[in-house]
Amino acid sequence: MDTGNDVRLAQCFIAVDDHDKALAFYRDVLGLEVRNDVGFEGMRWVTVASPEQPDVEIVLEPPAANPDASPGDKQAMAELLAKGMLRGVNFTTTDCDALFERVRAAGVDVLQEPVEQPYGVRDCAFRDPAGNMLRFMERPRPK
Repeated sequence: MDTGNDVRLAQCFIAVDDHDKALAFYRDVLGLEVRNDVGFEGMRWVTVASPEQPDVEIVLEPPAANPDASPGDKQAMAELLAKGMLRGVNFTTTDCDALFERVRAAGVDVLQEPVEQPYGVRDCAFRDPAGNMLRFMERPRPK
């Protein structure tokens, strides 16, 4: 019987308005590897990934990267990004407090300092340079 267990996450997309600032954060602060950097039709896509999770990638893409998006839709996406209204990504880490200090020292916008959540994780949150919310959670250690 096929249980469908062959379905796995490969990529997720985060809209960014400045790839160089995004790279300075995702590569230099978080330590993700750059896997690909592609330009096409005046747009740029950069793929980054954790060395600890080589089969999952994050694609940093322009807002409204769809070539069929109308100028009005592209403007609306850019405005939503500027307001921090587009969703980001949740990460896991083995040491939430150490990660928090490293990211805060880089001057990134802090949304939440590390805190124990009632649902069992310790987490913190930041905005990336484009305004996307990123959460970093440390799962409880086995007792």
